[in-house]
Amino acid sequence: MADVLPYKPRAGEIPTDPGVYRFRDANGRVLYVGKAKNLRQRLSNYFAPLRTLHERTRRMVTTAASVEWTVVPTDVDSLQLEYMWIKEFDPPFNVKYRDDKSYPFMAVTLGDEAPRVLVTRNRKIPGARYFGPYPKVWAVHETIDLMIKAFPIRTCSDASYKRAMQTGRPCFPGQIGKCGGPCSMTVSIEEHRAMVDDFVAFMAGGDERFTRELTQRMLAASAAMDYEAAAKYRDKLSAIEAVLGKSALVLPADEDADLFGIAEDELAAAVQHFVIRGGRVRGVRALTIEKEIDISGGELVEQVLQQAYGEAQDVPRRILVPVLPDDASELEAWLRERRGRKVEIAVAHRGQRADLMRTATLNAQQALIRHKTRRTSDYVARTQALTDLQEALGMEEAPLRIECFDISHLGGTNVVASMVVFEDGLPRKDQYRTFNIAETTDDTDSMYQVLRRRLAYLDRPEEQETVDPTTDDVVAEDVGEAGVRRKPRFAYPPQLLLVDGGQPQVEAAARALRDAGHTEIAVCGIAKRLEEIWLPGDDFPVILPRTSESLYLLQRLRDEAHRFAITHQRKKRKKDITTVLAEVPGLGASRIKVLLKHFGSVTALRAAEPHQIQEVQGIGPVLAQNIHTHLSTR
Repeated sequence: MADVLPYKPRAGEIPTDPGVYRFRDANGRVLYVGKAKNLRQRLSNYFAPLRTLHERTRRMVTTAASVEWTVVPTDVDSLQLEYMWIKEFDPPFNVKYRDDKSYPFMAVTLGDEAPRVLVTRNRKIPGARYFGPYPKVWAVHETIDLMIKAFPIRTCSDASYKRAMQTGRPCFPGQIGKCGGPCSMTVSIEEHRAMVDDFVAFMAGGDERFTRELTQRMLAASAAMDYEAAAKYRDKLSAIEAVLGKSALVLPADEDADLFGIAEDELAAAVQHFVIRGGRVRGVRALTIEKEIDISGGELVEQVLQQAYGEAQDVPRRILVPVLPDDASELEAWLRERRGRKVEIAVAHRGQRADLMRTATLNAQQALIRHKTRRTSDYVARTQALTDLQEALGMEEAPLRIECFDISHLGGTNVVASMVVFEDGLPRKDQYRTFNIAETTDDTDSMYQVLRRRLAYLDRPEEQETVDPTTDDVVAEDVGEAGVRRKPRFAYPPQLLLVDGGQPQVEAAARALRDAGHTEIAVCGIAKRLEEIWLPGDDFPVILPRTSESLYLLQRLRDEAHRFAITHQRKKRKKDITTVLAEVPGLGASRIKVLLKHFGSVTALRAAEPHQIQEVQGIGPVLAQNIHTHLSTR
């Protein structure tokens, strides 16, 4: 492969103005759309020596056959043009947005003569004002039923409305008190429009004004002994309070904001979009994003905001994000054009906003896990993943049994390893295993030791296997009398060994296979930073497509092995801490628990003076001195 791309523009040909650029393939298809404040500076990054490029960026520029650009007057114009071109061309190397599901919205058809409120998933009703999205359809209907008690606006269909207006007979919902439009023959079109405006204002966050006004009217009617009117105001007030009670006050009552919680890895991201009006969460929306080109957190936030507000009608005053994009000022100007007023993009650092951001981020993390595991839970997807792995790794048969290994330690201490097993693309948790490593020089030596110990099981007799309680821990052992295992769990050879790491870890694993005499087992490693697949003896990694089922399977194996190793390492560390403190004379289990709860860690306890230790309930001066002396000599 040549190190210089044949379509690289000549020196000085690319302008230094802001603009938008497009990479095309040999057939003219747009592969990637991007923007830049300085086109020459940005595009020069793509035409650097290929060996220095990110793997996925290298794949994009080598797939492309040409690049073109359009100069624009301002950075805000480049934002708009980039958004329009991404919508028009749907480039495969730009991030892909997928709704977690189709959400129901509450819509008010402001473009109609007599607007009505309805539940819909259609976001393209002309002149409609949308509220939501709502997690469930029944939640929207329940809100509408409560709201029309306070703001009796039209709910009937257009056909029922026209028929009622022509015949002079109220529509059926109007006859039973479920429709308050002009078709009910109780209000004029102008009066109904005023109620619709109040309905929209309330849903947009003006709840305090309405509750205050209704309360004043109810008290005034009661004072005038107009109890019938007071009862009507009371019922409307109760309906409004019922709606407010269903959405907790999470920010100050005058706060209108959108908050975006984001969780991401190298290939995908999940977004939780909280719609907050009047300090209350009025709607929640989830998105999953598939990434092809490596982008930073700020660039991801920028593209999420472009997607969220490219065609949005409701842009709030404040937008809260986990990290501020580099083009924040240009984004604010772009959003100001859509809102007609100032828009602020900010990071939630502290207080209620930070608490809500943590909640949104936690939801995004869970959504990302669901997104990654959903593809491996389907039989067709699992079959495709195993077939793709067989082809990518050059194996003679599909790897029906895959074992993944990971090393975990804390600053070189308490070194442990984990082994997780997937059969037919699904986890076999009864065959997970952990290893304790007494002495090691580095991670590659640890990996070699662990694999030699694991591979030793393949050479043992299959009839029975003696269990030594002093050796490695086994999850869900099936042990009979006299320490004899009835069925050997690790006598089955895997078709593929996967290690967490790059070239060094893979070479250590390959050496362990050679030394154990099991070269028939394939081995590969997955490097976390770039999600590259390394094979022994190869100078360049295998790059699996970001949408491939095989890559998702390997990621899930790697993540599961990492989780299992970390869990075991923490348990071992906690046990070691307890053992150190248990050596102090007069210090029992209950006092150890109290000490750790008070100081948080042995490190903090070791740094404490005797008088500080003595402040803990149940610890006297002599015992405090003994604890301090014992930990100081350890």
